[in-house]
Amino acid sequence: MTVRLRLAHTCDLDPAELGAARALLDEAFGGDLSDDDWDHGLGGMHALVRDGRGLAAHGSVVMRRIRHRGRWLRTGYVEAVAVRPDARRTGLGGRVMGELERVIDRAYDLGALSASEEGALLYAARGWQQWGGQVHVLSPDGIARLEGEEGGVWLRPALAGPLDHGGELVFDWRDGDVT
Repeated sequence: MTVRLRLAHTCDLDPAELGAARALLDEAFGGDLSDDDWDHGLGGMHALVRDGRGLAAHGSVVMRRIRHRGRWLRTGYVEAVAVRPDARRTGLGGRVMGELERVIDRAYDLGALSASEEGALLYAARGWQQWGGQVHVLSPDGIARLEGEEGGVWLRPALAGPLDHGGELVFDWRDGDVT
């Protein structure tokens, strides 16, 4: 079966492609994908893998700002990674991540994502580092700690160089889940 990988900006995806990506994510997350979650994956670069049955895998990387050691880093934040159930464990998630990592490594100071326990296995195998420090958000009311997010954030240093894993990360604000 021929598998095709495409990297495209949100503005280059037609409504049918965006609809297929949303449907794939809804299926992969068991209907637990909110409109905010979907919105978080838009406005950046999408890696889409198609096979003979249609869209088999998707992921996107969008720009965010994360403060580390007093510096706001231009961060490629990975969102909306999913593989169709019948295509899982065939390497398609790795192909999607390979394209997203290429974007991160060339265009951002840092790569970041929030991982489920299952997803963390893929990211760890690809060299992503689990963040061991504190996680905060710059909220409308000031900086607030997100203890519930600690342990679920993974980083790819890219151009930022070594990170202080005993320090803190401060995420920019967004609606819905902050990380």
